[in-house]
Amino acid sequence: MTDFTSTLGKPNAVSIGFFFLFVAATLVITYFAAKKSKSASQFYAAGRSVTGLQNGLALAGDYMSAASFLGIAGLVSLKGYDGLIYSIGFLVGWPIVMFLIAEPLRNLGKYTFADVVAYRLSQKPIRVAASCGSLMTVAFYLIAQMVGSGSLVQLMFGLPYEAAVVVVGAIMIAYVLFGGMLATTWVQIIKAVLLLGGASVIVFLVLFKFGFDPSNLFAAAVDKYGDKVLAPGGMVANPWDALSLGIALMFGTAGLPHILMRFYTVPDAKAARKSVFYATGFISYFYILTFIIGFGAMVIVGQDVVTTFDKGGNMAALLLAEVTGGTMFLGFIAAVAFATILAVVAGLTLAGASTFSHDLYVNVFKSGKATEEDEVKMAKRGTIFLGILAVVLGIAFKGQNVAFMVGLAFAIAASANFPALLLSILWRRFSTFGATLSIYTGSVLAVGLIIISPTVWVDVLGNAQAIFPWKNPALISLPAAFFAGWLGSVLRPEPDAEEKYEQQKIRNYLGMGAE
Repeated sequence: MTDFTSTLGKPNAVSIGFFFLFVAATLVITYFAAKKSKSASQFYAAGRSVTGLQNGLALAGDYMSAASFLGIAGLVSLKGYDGLIYSIGFLVGWPIVMFLIAEPLRNLGKYTFADVVAYRLSQKPIRVAASCGSLMTVAFYLIAQMVGSGSLVQLMFGLPYEAAVVVVGAIMIAYVLFGGMLATTWVQIIKAVLLLGGASVIVFLVLFKFGFDPSNLFAAAVDKYGDKVLAPGGMVANPWDALSLGIALMFGTAGLPHILMRFYTVPDAKAARKSVFYATGFISYFYILTFIIGFGAMVIVGQDVVTTFDKGGNMAALLLAEVTGGTMFLGFIAAVAFATILAVVAGLTLAGASTFSHDLYVNVFKSGKATEEDEVKMAKRGTIFLGILAVVLGIAFKGQNVAFMVGLAFAIAASANFPALLLSILWRRFSTFGATLSIYTGSVLAVGLIIISPTVWVDVLGNAQAIFPWKNPALISLPAAFFAGWLGSVLRPEPDAEEKYEQQKIRNYLGMGAE
């Protein structure tokens, strides 16, 4: 283990080489994409020219984030079986997206999910409320990615953590600023292929040591750490907390702005459904791999070594790559992990920028009368602002486990965005007041309960005991958002919106008039 510990944490020539190769290749893509990203449709939605398979890979790329690769593998390596909650939770949201969200979103919307909610309701109040939910989700998700990237680049280049976060922020701003959605899509596709390939090789090397029988691997984990690694309750001992986390992960997928935005890049609803089908397959395979990687790191690397490098366990996959495949393989996996973060951060930033420009600037401040040129200009300003914010947040939350941070982002997405989106599609009597009340209730409750939960109140702010006992608020905030949507609609009905529901239904199912 001495050679092993001495390699990671010092500049690694191979990983630096792979890193520059990836950045160079993606910047070339960005250069060509920039020539096509002049109009709003091209900047936000890649001109709606992405195929179902390409979008499926890009969706998987957006979803298989640093939290998935680094965070879940780390959680499994330290907590055992309980890390599986995140793997399964992240996955089971996809059928909801496929059967309830993908087709209506593509047929009713234009660039953001707020387009769907505001389709038959009053534009301004909906856009302002939806922007709050979207930007809070994006901010929490960005924290997770930036923390992962800082730790990773710090180990790859030997840079200070803060400098590493700044480097990531700068490259990501360049992708989005110049290449828009087209560049971001191709960065996602390349990264998804590299990540699936790299993770498959790690799992092959791990199982090779155990006769290609996963049960031998689990038996070795039990021999080393006892039965507790295969028993639930190591991380989420409270069943209510486990249920709350599961709800957040399951319904949060259908409320993530950067995932929902991808459905506008395909030509029609059929391609939108296909892309979810492909994405679900790629993501399912990937989460099986992360579980094996986590147990492999637990047995082959050892929990004490994993926590030496990162107390949250975020480096477990990289340490395992080095032990099983040597320094060269570590370099490749480190560069792939970095590509993963860069791609997801670019997608998140684009989603945030579209909220600033399309929802707030065009539809609220300019009442829908801005030119496309002004809209794209405002999106680029939003990109720079979000890039700087991501760097600041990444530095502030140094040391947190990234899968955990993403769990909180999912709780906000599930509470603030999903109820209003679903009710606007399915319920005729849904009104503007109901929609805004639902979004604000979900947002405020989710963020408020997260602040007074053990995650922030104890771990970040250093108080002795949390006011709210659960680590995840979705079990309270999600039903409250649905209830608020129903109550607001009953208290202040909107006959005009009810009349427009028939017209919405025709466009929803037939796609007539969809852009």
